[in-house]
Amino acid sequence: MEVLHFLFGIFGNAAALFLFLAPVVTFRRIIQKRSTEDFSGVPYTMTLLNCLLSAWYGLPFVSPNNILVATVNGAGTAVESIYVVIFLVYAPKKGKAKMLGLLSLVLSIFAGVALVSLLALHGQHRKVFCGFAAAIFSICMYASPLSIMRLVIRTKSVEYMPFLLSLFVFLCGTSWFVYGLLGRDPFVAVPNGCGSVLGAMQLILYAIYRNKKGTTGSDGSAAAVNGTKSSMEMNGKPTKTAGSQLHHPVAEMV
Repeated sequence: MEVLHFLFGIFGNAAALFLFLAPVVTFRRIIQKRSTEDFSGVPYTMTLLNCLLSAWYGLPFVSPNNILVATVNGAGTAVESIYVVIFLVYAPKKGKAKMLGLLSLVLSIFAGVALVSLLALHGQHRKVFCGFAAAIFSICMYASPLSIMRLVIRTKSVEYMPFLLSLFVFLCGTSWFVYGLLGRDPFVAVPNGCGSVLGAMQLILYAIYRNKKGTTGSDGSAAAVNGTKSSMEMNGKPTKTAGSQLHHPVAEMV
């Protein structure tokens, strides 16, 4: 059982690393154009918070036997930090001020959770407190992919929902869900169970709409139907319509 538990953790790490690196195409474009264009930096900052809390939860003095959770989210923290720094460098003044404010909030939340868990809590109480914090922010992040799925249904087009990204969301969520079940850890199993279901729904939508051309708007783009800015970052191309934030491919992580 322990070997199986470890193997699912390793597989989950591999899938998660793919998702962490998916936005590289987007940031190569930002650096080349020296502009963040219509991309939003909010998903990267929120994913940074998610990785920080999950990495903290996985540390041995908080949650024993969850070192794989700590390592993958530690790597995610490093990657997301690079994304946030790049975004801050190339964002316009107004966008930069908002990002700095959000980043300050994120770091304050993490510092608060870490200090409370270290100074006021011990043993199981520390694990439960940090686990709830990590799980709540992980589940909150699931709202982002839902906008992409809504766009696919409205436009009958999977242009902004790449198959590989949806597949790895499913594999990552499923791997960590099983890892959490085998380790009897609800703070890992529950959020990633949601991620697994979400990934499966994306794959089902892909199967339904993959051969359909979609509905176009007046500007000739599928996304113009509902006026939503929802380009998948793996494609590296934002739409020019106003609306919700861009989906971050690592929203479903613990």
